[in-house]
Amino acid sequence: MLIKRDLYLQRLINRQNNGMIKVITGLRRAGKTYILFELFYSYLKEQGIDDSHIIKIALDDRRNSKFLNPDYLCDYVYNLVSDDKMYYILLDEVQLVPDFESVLNSFLHTKNLDVYVTGSNAKFLSKDIITEFRGRGDEVKVYPLSFSEYLSATQKDKLTALNEYMTYGGLPYVASLNSHEQIVSYLSNLFTETYIKDIENRYSIKNKQELKDIFNILASGIGSFTSNTKLANSFKSIKSKTISDVTIGKYIDYIQDSFLIEGVAKYDVKGKKYINSPKKYYFTDLGLRNAMLNFRQIEPTHAMENIIYNQLKIMGFSVDIGNLQIVERQKDKVVRKDCEIDFVANLGSKRYYIQSAYSMPTQEKMEQEQRSLKNIPDSFKKIIITQDCPSIHYNEDGILIMSIYDFLLNEESINF
Repeated sequence: MLIKRDLYLQRLINRQNNGMIKVITGLRRAGKTYILFELFYSYLKEQGIDDSHIIKIALDDRRNSKFLNPDYLCDYVYNLVSDDKMYYILLDEVQLVPDFESVLNSFLHTKNLDVYVTGSNAKFLSKDIITEFRGRGDEVKVYPLSFSEYLSATQKDKLTALNEYMTYGGLPYVASLNSHEQIVSYLSNLFTETYIKDIENRYSIKNKQELKDIFNILASGIGSFTSNTKLANSFKSIKSKTISDVTIGKYIDYIQDSFLIEGVAKYDVKGKKYINSPKKYYFTDLGLRNAMLNFRQIEPTHAMENIIYNQLKIMGFSVDIGNLQIVERQKDKVVRKDCEIDFVANLGSKRYYIQSAYSMPTQEKMEQEQRSLKNIPDSFKKIIITQDCPSIHYNEDGILIMSIYDFLLNEESINF
């Protein structure tokens, strides 16, 4: 199945020949190899680049195990460079090479090498490269299929497709499967045999059940604030286990470094400062999250919130949870209340305040959803995204109302 992933292809094209290491990161099975080895490779060929100037190596292929020797890999590449024309080096899963930083650093010193690498672990890849190359590592983060990409791949009506997307997520292979049983089997096995084992092996996890329990607690708590201390208390009360908040913090870091979840901090809108604890955690792929819970807890309100967060990240926004203190007079006293703004999305000079409201059947519900937005003391755009809005429009309070379909299928909708 050919799935267009023009957004990521264009991001690679924009970085072509920029003198930096292009680091393509993201969740395993999200499509990094396909984007680099198929889409970008085809683009290079269309531009007239000869195969002799494109060096592709899949480092997780057993047949290429000799390239895991860093000296062999360096010598191999340099032996292929025979003229002054640009050579394109495409390396898949580069973190498997010991001392890969020095290999890439060597390539940086050769003017006619344009290097692109993929990797599936943030700690051992993007963070190290940012440090090692001092600004000469250029990260492109790949997410599972956006809803627009999923819809184009499945060719179903948007209502059916969104229900499936909320349930099964956007891993590319899922879009090619035809039955619930096939998808459940694929996601469950992938989670257990790939993601969990990868973390256990990489970090030498001894108490494997604790790791799975933390996964389950986070998966059950989409849309809820949590902290390491709160999780430690949950273990004690629910599991009758004592586990320190420091250990829980390490486990969560391991899960984040594998790109399975992302933690989002609170941002004090009036005070213009971050509140680092507690945080919300969103899953990079809802299908994997649902597989962790055996598809028992698929709440559309929380699923839609998670999908909106992922779409904002795909679009390139940095995203925070907004916190706003409102002062109200109730009878004879003044009451201060903290109100939440689901997302504060920033990109360059642009900022959007966004509320996720699955349904607003009454005026009271509408007032509840826009309460925090109306009290924000600046003029950036305020948006409510709901499931069933017939058309994009501004209400009498100047708040932009749109459906989840408008938001997911038209990136320009937020600029309406």
